[in-house]
Amino acid sequence: MVKVYSTPTCVYCKTLKAYLKKNEIEFEDIDVSKDEAQLQEMIKKSGQMGVPVIDIDGEIITSFDKARIDELLKIKN
Repeated sequence: MVKVYSTPTCVYCKTLKAYLKKNEIEFEDIDVSKDEAQLQEMIKKSGQMGVPVIDIDGEIITSFDKARIDELLKIKN
């Protein structure tokens, strides 16, 4: 299960979601600008308020760390 915590105005969020789509990775997109409960969950998981935060089966990645995302999702480019 992949969750992406993002906001509509975040450039890195858009880049991350486009990258996941390009690699045919299904994910749940959570807009933390509209959902206070999800924002609090993201902060609890990541320890920060910055987006994007990606949760890959409980592994938390902050920002668009392509190498770590590729490793966890076994994406080969």
